Amino acid sequence: MAELLKDIYTEAFLTTFSQQVQEVYRPFKAQQFVRAVLADNWADLTLKQRTRQIAIVLGQFLPQDYSEAIALLEQLAPDCQGFAYLFFPDFVVVYGTRPEDWALSMHALEIFTQQSSAEFAIRTFILTDPKRAMVQMTQWAQSANAHVRRLASEGCRPRLPWGESLPVFKQDPTPVLAILERLKNDPELYVRRSVANNLNDIAKDHPQLVIETAKKWQGESEAVDWVIRHGCRTLLRKNFLTVQTLFGYAADSPANPLVLSATIKTTATTVAIGDKLAFHYQIRFRPEAKLLVRVEYAVDYVKANGQQSRKLFKLAEKEIDGRQGLSGERQINFKDLTTRKHYPGQHNVALIVNGREVAKTAFEVV
Repeated sequence: MAELLKDIYTEAFLTTFSQQVQEVYRPFKAQQFVRAVLADNWADLTLKQRTRQIAIVLGQFLPQDYSEAIALLEQLAPDCQGFAYLFFPDFVVVYGTRPEDWALSMHALEIFTQQSSAEFAIRTFILTDPKRAMVQMTQWAQSANAHVRRLASEGCRPRLPWGESLPVFKQDPTPVLAILERLKNDPELYVRRSVANNLNDIAKDHPQLVIETAKKWQGESEAVDWVIRHGCRTLLRKNFLTVQTLFGYAADSPANPLVLSATIKTTATTVAIGDKLAFHYQIRFRPEAKLLVRVEYAVDYVKANGQQSRKLFKLAEKEIDGRQGLSGERQINFKDLTTRKHYPGQHNVALIVNGREVAKTAFEVV
């Protein structure tokens, strides 16, 4: 069985960390700290709950003056790098949200994000005072450190996975776009990827605004064009026609159809839950030498309530010679996953070319 991510916090890890703390703060009661962290329902806690528990207990064993405690953690930070040390920024969330501690907390998050990440912690401050927080994010966007610049973007994503959502920016992402404007051409891919992910978040609530932003940015540089394309990936999957011309995909109309014929066939009419089902597809295009196409297949999965839910998967996205056509084979895996459970019933697999369904066939899952 694969080890759970929350299990990075072993007793050995906590013991080593407590010894590190003791080196800079002699009164620290290392053994009591470890016992307090592991007490009660530790085994039942999720990853985020364990991170929070470490932060809370740590505050009980460090100086009770917040500025003294933060100074100690900042001293430790260079030797505490990686995902496991997310409890450093979480300490700031637990103990540093008083208005009078704002400057101390912002400085601490700037330090800690360079070792792990403060993208989750900063959201508490955004929710408390979005205007003041975005002034800070604007300053971070100009930092010489790539980790800090990334925080300026990643921290204000409206829909950050694992993080609290930011309803204020779901409603009006204008302040976020101002940050992305500064970072869209960042020299580090690490930062630009965050910009693209943020843009993709915004597209889920404000697709037209993202399209307008993409048009304004397009052609500025290869790096920015990559950001636009990656940032529009949800629109490409779910609202292809709205961005078709933006990226130069081949046009399609009744008078000049892109696809002249298409077939998709499964190798069997039934498949058991836990098995795989192969399918073949073939597409004949209009005979033009250069056609930019996005080819996907869609599976209409049966849900627990008997209704179907469509999921798209990319087959190809490239410029082709339409005179040669496209063909290929794929497999659909019906093994149950933590993110998808399979149910018996009639399923469909469809072929999608530039946002339009061109062929479909049904099969039975048993």
